[in-house]
Amino acid sequence: GGAGGPSGRGRKPGWDPSRPRFKPKKEEASGWLWGRHAVEAALMNRAREGEMRLMATAERARELAPILAKYRKSLRIETVEGKQLTDKLPTGAVHQGMALKTAALEGVSIDELGEPAKGIILMLDSVTDPQNVGAIFRSAAAFGARGVVMQDRNAPVLSGSLAKAAAGAIDKIDCARVTNLSRALERLAELGWRSVGLAGEAE
Repeated sequence: GGAGGPSGRGRKPGWDPSRPRFKPKKEEASGWLWGRHAVEAALMNRAREGEMRLMATAERARELAPILAKYRKSLRIETVEGKQLTDKLPTGAVHQGMALKTAALEGVSIDELGEPAKGIILMLDSVTDPQNVGAIFRSAAAFGARGVVMQDRNAPVLSGSLAKAAAGAIDKIDCARVTNLSRALERLAELGWRSVGLAGEAE
């Protein structure tokens, strides 16, 4: 076995071999957004197209009415009890009385994100935890970044707990999903961008 083998030697305390690592939970891909900031930002994002399903408690439905009147006139709110939302969403989802089912955002190409070459673009390499990615989106929006680049193969979906952690930021800044990060860096360099690498272990 050796360290990291079947014997478990070298594993961190609390390691659970039955729990998959770095894979989005099945429910994360269901298309649900929850929490006030995530839901309101999605409703106000005109780039979101297609059918939507909005569920909210009576109190939250009243708060959402002005947003629907301005951005989604044809969308009807399903008024439900808080427990119904809890049962509908993944375990532990802090829904704040509202949830929205919607198609995933399509994102933009690297060329669309990179022109003109001005501002800051964040590129995420092997950042796979939805909570971490959501927090990065939130910070990127707060600091006025142009957008985020993620590798398509390993990146979590932009919904569920990621969207909740992002507090609406996935609808406020652009995201480009690319097959190869190195080629994306080369293309951004061609468009006039300069690359800066950051490492957690650096002084």
